[in-house]
Amino acid sequence: MSPDVSILILTRNGLPTLAAVLEAIAAQVVDFTFETVAVDSGSTDGTVELLKRYGARVLAIAPRQFNHGLTRNFGIEQCRGEFVVLLVQDAVPASTRWLADLVGPLRRDTALAGSYARQTPRPDASALTRYYLARWVATSEVSRTTQVSDVDAFRNLAPLDQFLTCVFDNVCSCVRRSVWQRFPFRETRIAEDLEWAKEVLLAGYALAYAADALVIHSHDRSARYELMRTYLVHQRLRALFGVATIPDLPRLLYAVATTLPIHVKCVMNGSSLRTLPREMGRGLALAVAFPLGQYLGVRSIDTGRELLRATGV
Repeated sequence: MSPDVSILILTRNGLPTLAAVLEAIAAQVVDFTFETVAVDSGSTDGTVELLKRYGARVLAIAPRQFNHGLTRNFGIEQCRGEFVVLLVQDAVPASTRWLADLVGPLRRDTALAGSYARQTPRPDASALTRYYLARWVATSEVSRTTQVSDVDAFRNLAPLDQFLTCVFDNVCSCVRRSVWQRFPFRETRIAEDLEWAKEVLLAGYALAYAADALVIHSHDRSARYELMRTYLVHQRLRALFGVATIPDLPRLLYAVATTLPIHVKCVMNGSSLRTLPREMGRGLALAVAFPLGQYLGVRSIDTGRELLRATGV
């Protein structure tokens, strides 16, 4: 018999965090059946063997085939549950009720197309990483449901309000398979979750933020990586919603000037003497990388030209 729920994990050399994820999945307390499926894109560190030891069904693709939208579609096609949980390899469920709390809203309300989980930083996350994650909507302790009742009213919203209406986060989410069959993810380098959320909301479905479904997830990425990621994200925000947080050079300079003291203060207050030099260097670099990525992402869409060679994001 088919399980009620499928958990789909995208993996590549995830050994440092994956064991904790799989242990947490095995410990879930639920009143339904579920399976674990993984799409692995070329792991060489024992990830595939670990997945199989925990009973996961593993699908393999070449690294060059990975795409945020299409790879998820490929995995969902192979899943058997009506509800498919999408999970990244370093998002660790924080309780034995995580799966029930994430899937519960969709089981109770057939108008929901999907739900997404709350995130909390890893214990070893830097002060700057904690600062930014705390400002993301997927850290709120209050659950909510979003629906677009008037398409024309939605299109008349300010670009940033359109974006906030359509927030959905595939770090840890759950989609109703029957809705996904009508609205699969698009081929895209990033933000497949936002694009999908916009489509299903405008089609009349609702989305739920499940604050009780908590995962431990954060990254201390390099300034170079964050520049590329921010660039790609703001390309998509501009294309999908018209968002232009930093549309011109004067506002770019202003953003860098105002971000620098925020980062310095954050690092000074949250770093030990041992880590302070490294964190300060990263903080100063990020004070440039974040605004510059936003500016270049908008300019890229407006001019129709690629301004960065963003790979590996």
